[in-house]
Amino acid sequence: MPISFEPSEGSLVAQAHYRKVALEQMRPISRRYDVEEHALPREWVDYWWKEGRWGAKGAPASNDGFITVCLQAEQLCWGDAGLYLRMPTPALGGSAVGAAGTKEQQAKFMAGFRALEGQPIWGAMAITEPQAGSDAAAIETTAEYDPATEEWILNGTKIFCTAGEGASTVPGGFVVVWATLDKSAGRAAIKSFVVPAGTKGMELIGCEKKLGIRASDTATLRFENCRVPKDNLLGRAEVKKQDPTRTGDKGFMGAMATYDASRPIVAAMATGVGRASLEFLIEELARQGIQIRYDAPPRERTAIEKDVVEMEADLQAARLLTWRAAWMMNKGKPNNLEASMAKAKAGLAVTKITQKAVQILGPIGYSKKLLVEKWMRDAKINDIYEGTQQINQLIVARRILDYSSAVLR
Repeated sequence: MPISFEPSEGSLVAQAHYRKVALEQMRPISRRYDVEEHALPREWVDYWWKEGRWGAKGAPASNDGFITVCLQAEQLCWGDAGLYLRMPTPALGGSAVGAAGTKEQQAKFMAGFRALEGQPIWGAMAITEPQAGSDAAAIETTAEYDPATEEWILNGTKIFCTAGEGASTVPGGFVVVWATLDKSAGRAAIKSFVVPAGTKGMELIGCEKKLGIRASDTATLRFENCRVPKDNLLGRAEVKKQDPTRTGDKGFMGAMATYDASRPIVAAMATGVGRASLEFLIEELARQGIQIRYDAPPRERTAIEKDVVEMEADLQAARLLTWRAAWMMNKGKPNNLEASMAKAKAGLAVTKITQKAVQILGPIGYSKKLLVEKWMRDAKINDIYEGTQQINQLIVARRILDYSSAVLR
């Protein structure tokens, strides 16, 4: 079945709606919460919880599913990527529940989170550790089962947890924690556990001071004899050799499948930041009397025109790769390769586009009089989280060449 690169009418309505939200609700407070790092953007949180959650009032419906999610991410990150990540939603943790949990667990946990009324909630994933970044199989946080109480006991420290502050402290929130049942068993023993906010033994240590996305609460969490019920383990407790070709595997590969959903969203976020920079650059050049001659032969274009055309090509390529990965998600098709391709391309594109925009604008682009320098700082994280550029290129190479991680590393 061919892929249509034309969004449906519903998606176009949603696209216009979220651009309006970005312009009216996010852009006006973008600089403030970049400067006031870690401050809760209460006006944004309250607005989104009342107007945007789960198709509530003001959020248009669309039948494009995951493509609309990516369109939303692009438009809102055109507004502000940090505020987008501070949005009250269980989506990040919820995607892990959907990828690694049984159908019964998905119904149990997500129904409970959605039933809450009147207060914002956040979901987060706790994966990265001081000694385990790109290599998720090197996780050292442990999970030990206590048969006397039928509980799992978690011990370890997690860093760089997006939405970790809200998810761990605000009632109704939750953190999905990756931990090992047996360090000697490698990745086969890595499992995911749902830890509700306020659980005894889960402690918020603090939030990172960052280069960009400064409105986002990127937290460090400590787990010290943190007990959760037996059923909070997503999937099954058995430790056995995993078959990476089985999409229904709920162990390590099930947990890793979370990235197949999250990487296209990150790619869409990157596209939004890149588009913000590129659109502003073109508008500013036009204000100075410089028009991009798209119909001119390449040899006759100025250096600036060549740069802008190349930036636009990179941005469009990233967007189309993102939509392809999203379309495959909608169809229930395995998209591990396509998700990593979209993420890798978008991370490179947004880094290049935002840096070039600052360069072309010169001193004014580097100053804080404009948001362009902020977009350059916000851009880089898209090349790092949800798998670094190098990791995603490795995944693409392994899938294309049909090599295992042991052969190509």
